[in-house]
Amino acid sequence: MNIRRRLMSTGAVAGATALSLVTLSACTGTSGAAGKNGDGKLDVVASFYPMQYLAEQIGGEHVAVTMLTKPGVEPHDLDLRPRQVSELRQAGYILYLKGVQPAVDDAIAQAGVEHTVDAGTLTELEAHGTATGGEDHDHGHGDGGHGEHGDQDPHVWLDPVKYAEIARGVGKSLEKADPAHATAYAKNTDALVAKLNTLNTRFADGLKNTDTRTFITTHAAFGYLAERYGLEQQGIAGLDPESEPSPARIRELQTVAKQDKVTTVFFETLASDRTAKTLAGDTGLRTDVLDPLEGITDRSKGRDYLGVMEANLTALRKALGAQGQQ
Repeated sequence: MNIRRRLMSTGAVAGATALSLVTLSACTGTSGAAGKNGDGKLDVVASFYPMQYLAEQIGGEHVAVTMLTKPGVEPHDLDLRPRQVSELRQAGYILYLKGVQPAVDDAIAQAGVEHTVDAGTLTELEAHGTATGGEDHDHGHGDGGHGEHGDQDPHVWLDPVKYAEIARGVGKSLEKADPAHATAYAKNTDALVAKLNTLNTRFADGLKNTDTRTFITTHAAFGYLAERYGLEQQGIAGLDPESEPSPARIRELQTVAKQDKVTTVFFETLASDRTAKTLAGDTGLRTDVLDPLEGITDRSKGRDYLGVMEANLTALRKALGAQGQQ
């Protein structure tokens, strides 16, 4: 689905969602006083996997997490069903990232849940185009797709440092939503932040000395990661994983691959690898997976966020010709 079709369908989904909310409001109220389920756990709704991971890691045994985006579904294409809208209204806590899923944004805005957290407000979002990273912050190759994001790149969870900032904010907000378990949330937040700090160190050390600093990917989702570790991301298209590159962009990437000694074209698990394989075939490059972690499936190279990020590090080290021990 290209971005124009997605935006058209999003308008239809938003209208249907609004109608569902109006209908549900006649027969249901807002969340219960404590937003708890029958087991006394805080009912948490997470929009897609990076938000689910935070909620589960920080909430631990005191939360019951429902994810709106099922495994294998491309998050940007999510269509909400009436049952999911109802879950939103009944939640005690909602965690999402505004701009990733317009249909979700519309439903959340109308759900009226007191403890609703936009993860994008817990750190600083930045603008990234198809070419990103290093010290020059090159944003000159098109608009990057994802018109619903404006100039902001939403893929902030791929930077362990920024993800840790978000984790701290989520911990504080869960303490407010469920004060009875504030101590547990604070402890779990500290434990998760420590893991993310270790992951950051592994990336920094593992990518310190490489033969090239440039990598090519179909989905320009790795702008934050590239900037964090002094790499240069060259996206075939933009932030939208399904947008098609122009012939001029393909020619440009062929030149970049030769000049920067690029070895690999990366694709992702939730989108087609056709464009990556075509470019790789034309330039004599390898292909491999670099996972933007928008969802976990049985094809993911890891069971959770940390596992997939470790697999991403291994893939980058191989593609960039990293030197030294990992």
